[in-house]
Amino acid sequence: MKNKILIPILALPIWIFLYASLKSTTDFIIYSFLNLEKESHFTNALWFFIYEVPKVLLLLTFIVFIIGIIRTYFSPERIRKILGGKSLFAGNILSSLLGIVTPFCSCSAIPLFIGFVQAGVPLGVTFSFLISAPMINEIALVLLLGLFGWQTALMYVTTGLIIAIVSGYVIGRLKLEKYIEDWVGNLTVGETEIEEKILFTNRIDSGMTAVKEIVGKVWIYIILGIAVGAGIHGYVPENFMAGIMGKSAWWSVPVSVLIGVPMYSNAAGIIPIVQALLSKGASLGTVLAFMMSVIGLSLPEMIILRKVLKLPLIITFAGIVAAGIIIVGYVFNIVY
Repeated sequence: MKNKILIPILALPIWIFLYASLKSTTDFIIYSFLNLEKESHFTNALWFFIYEVPKVLLLLTFIVFIIGIIRTYFSPERIRKILGGKSLFAGNILSSLLGIVTPFCSCSAIPLFIGFVQAGVPLGVTFSFLISAPMINEIALVLLLGLFGWQTALMYVTTGLIIAIVSGYVIGRLKLEKYIEDWVGNLTVGETEIEEKILFTNRIDSGMTAVKEIVGKVWIYIILGIAVGAGIHGYVPENFMAGIMGKSAWWSVPVSVLIGVPMYSNAAGIIPIVQALLSKGASLGTVLAFMMSVIGLSLPEMIILRKVLKLPLIITFAGIVAAGIIIVGYVFNIVY
């Protein structure tokens, strides 16, 4: 039992050492071991790739482990209890915050939605959760933190929460419950699960399991995304993207959202590419809008939700969220 607690304690200084030595190690590999010419396109691309891959994977391992432990305190049953009976606006805020620390994927959209509805969670509150959970997940946070810095990561989280809260609130005020498929309301509510007390060693196990499952699934997308980003970083001329995704192109924000919605990619694959586009002249607002539309308005999720929602509600949901993303894009283009 003590050994399980000692593992992360002993691993932490190793993690710190590896993370702190990334830049010097990359410089040694590129300029001393490989003896490559400085400032060449290939050198810049390779330096970006060798530096960013371990940095992102180290950050992801650390954050996923912590979030994995935190998630053991928030089972779906407990979340339903917390959100049940909450007023609309307070419920929107709470469900959006809970979405950040709750495991979610497209395949779990239907059981989560049905569970929330049966527990008496208002429709708008449920949608705030469904919006924030995929958009503001640990993978997105790690990649934004590693590739953009904490300021951009904080901006993304803040604007993502605002979109989730406001979109859910608007959906709730529109009283769209009639567009839930009839069979959902006819389901009988099962017995409430009795939550067992979890030992802290088991929570550590959950953190390690989360690392194995999540990092094991997304590492290939991270490498591919960073590889594409490295190519853009090394070979695309400076300011090349300014005319396409820059502030002067007023149409770039809505077009980027329209392009992003049907794209099926996770944060691991899209964020490294977005970071490279930003370095080549794309504006921050356009980049954030594109990224949010890809991650937050997943077409597969909407197709799956069609089993429990009628088309007018899905269109309203997508339209409200897309409008919020477009507004955020324009605001950031004006401010930054």
